[in-house]
Amino acid sequence: MIHRSLIFDFDGTIADTLGETRRIFNQIAPDYKLRQVGEHEMDGLRHLSLKQLLDHLEIPKRRVPALIARGTGLMRGNITRLQLIPGMREVLVEMRRHVDSFGILTSNTTANVDLFLESHGLRETFDFVSSTSKLTGKAKHLKAIRKTFSLRHEQMLYIGDELRDVKASQKAGIPIAAVTWGFNSREALAAAEPDYLFDRPADFLRLLAAP
Repeated sequence: MIHRSLIFDFDGTIADTLGETRRIFNQIAPDYKLRQVGEHEMDGLRHLSLKQLLDHLEIPKRRVPALIARGTGLMRGNITRLQLIPGMREVLVEMRRHVDSFGILTSNTTANVDLFLESHGLRETFDFVSSTSKLTGKAKHLKAIRKTFSLRHEQMLYIGDELRDVKASQKAGIPIAAVTWGFNSREALAAAEPDYLFDRPADFLRLLAAP
């Protein structure tokens, strides 16, 4: 396999956090004079970019850091009860055997990710968990990870479920695998032209056949 380092997004990619994220957002939205999001809206929101999403929900960009900080703090109380994406455990364990480094880069907190992974017996599977508090800060972190492990661009692969993950990888010059079971829709992700587009966790195993 050409990729020697796999780096995963967390929310929506490994952990099934979408419902919990909406619940927490609706809990705190009134404090910021924001409207709540109905379950019936979710399918439509999956087609939107980050900018379109913020505009649609009328969330000022200046509010985003506070919303992330408060939201991830509230998530900590329930993080160990959240579930893995079905099929991810087996794929993570198998893929780890074929690469040199295995990590997570997320907008969630390292504390939340560590608690989640420990509760599912997967913390030792990963070499590192890295966090960025900025929704658009992943490109810089991907470049830093590449330098830390002395990797060529093509030896890395980032895996995420959102358009911003695709854009961050492309900005960093690093291959990206987009997964369709998370936040953004298959149609939206395909239009962003990721290197790989996976519809189920087992699709990752196709990478093992690559030279």
